[in-house]
Amino acid sequence: MRYAAPIVLVVLVFTGSIVCNRVEPLVFGFPTFFAWHVFSVFLISAGMWLIFKMDPANREPEHDSENT
Repeated sequence: MRYAAPIVLVVLVFTGSIVCNRVEPLVFGFPTFFAWHVFSVFLISAGMWLIFKMDPANREPEHDSENT
């Protein structure tokens, strides 16, 4: 269950590649296949950043105001 979110993101990229495997219509002047891959780079980056922020091991330790 720990690796479910990254696996889902990668599977989403591959399934989107199958669905968007065409030249027409153009998205921002790019073929649909290329536009999907550009979008998937941002999607995976945002998903991995969210996973990083939600991981309890990456939280900063709380500082006591009495000890400073």
